[in-house]
Amino acid sequence: MALDPGRTVAELKELRALTGDANGAQRVCWTDTWLAARAWLREKLEAVPGVAYEVDEAGNAWATLRGASDQAVLIGGHIDSVPNGGWLDGCLNLVAGLEVLRRLAAEAAASGTPPPVTLRVVDWADEEGARFGRSLLGSAAAAGQLDADAVRGLTDRDGITLADALARCGVDVDRMHAAARQLATAAAYLELHIEQGPVLERLDLPLGAVLGTVGVERNAIRFTGQAAHSGSTPMDLRKDAFAGAAKLGLEIRDIARRHGGVCTMGSVVTRPGIVTAIVGECDVTLDQRHLDAASLARMLDDAQAASRRFAAEESIEVAWTSTWSIPPIPFHPHLIDLCDEAICEVADGRSQRLPSGPLHDAASVAQAGVPTVMLFVQSLRGLSHNPAEDTREEHLELCVEALDRLTDKTIAWVAGGAA
Repeated sequence: MALDPGRTVAELKELRALTGDANGAQRVCWTDTWLAARAWLREKLEAVPGVAYEVDEAGNAWATLRGASDQAVLIGGHIDSVPNGGWLDGCLNLVAGLEVLRRLAAEAAASGTPPPVTLRVVDWADEEGARFGRSLLGSAAAAGQLDADAVRGLTDRDGITLADALARCGVDVDRMHAAARQLATAAAYLELHIEQGPVLERLDLPLGAVLGTVGVERNAIRFTGQAAHSGSTPMDLRKDAFAGAAKLGLEIRDIARRHGGVCTMGSVVTRPGIVTAIVGECDVTLDQRHLDAASLARMLDDAQAASRRFAAEESIEVAWTSTWSIPPIPFHPHLIDLCDEAICEVADGRSQRLPSGPLHDAASVAQAGVPTVMLFVQSLRGLSHNPAEDTREEHLELCVEALDRLTDKTIAWVAGGAA
């Protein structure tokens, strides 16, 4: 059986019709629609000759084609979506991986010889964290990075706990850590994903090799001044908390440009929050991201220094509270080279290396010490987590071909003992 990228596109449309509506994809994890999507994928995976299917203790689903060696090359993705999401986010990885699995299984059946190493396609549970706010749930459990006590009590907007939602789907939150056994034989991990950004489209390139996931520094910042009447307080006597925040909001753009990263002030809350009062207290959030740890640290230092400078200028105070951080996670250099080669072979010698701003399950797997790489395909208008998310069909077919070639190259690399 030859590889059929067109079938991948047709199956993605089939999944969209099954689990989407006029508002977009509705495959939110631990819901009936997600379970329907899982059943759809399971039926197709189990139809591949020689493939065994199982669901682990964290709810991750695995399809395994045994090879001559237990060392395994993994192709991963997630079939869950955000509410009203796009038709490709997460599921493209799995449906393309299914097609690669079909090709390798057919070759093994025709030759009577198994692949030199084992191939596994994994559907990670709850990558998005859309319902309970904990992203990368299943992959973190498999990577030994999940604290059950920290997540069991998380609730959705209806007050249902994560532990209860998982139990309904056959998952015991206290046994999720046992999923770590699945990575014991993992020699390499490959993940195909839509870019979810505009870089490849701007460069007029269909595909890119991903260098790693960026580090993130996320902080809550409070500027404290003095609330006073907006009509009777002269401008030079004001202690306007919003003025300090506004200056920082502009300064972070220059900080990002200087260091080659990104900075976003995503939330601003003022108090007392009325038109007749000077702002006495202003809370903002700042998200900073960079692929280089040292550059990320300098961005944070620059932003903190700038906030103190602006606070002094406005006769106000500023305080910082770290809310979350994760270091940059570089992918495996040789796998990046192999990914680049695969892309160039199918895309007229054109490729681009770029970082991933969003996190992915690949980050969890890489942190567990498994050699990892991601392959990006162009996103039209850079949109994702949006019903308008889209990729040209010719680019979808091209990314299936690139993933297939990357898989062969990785299998050869692992079989040769390089991993």
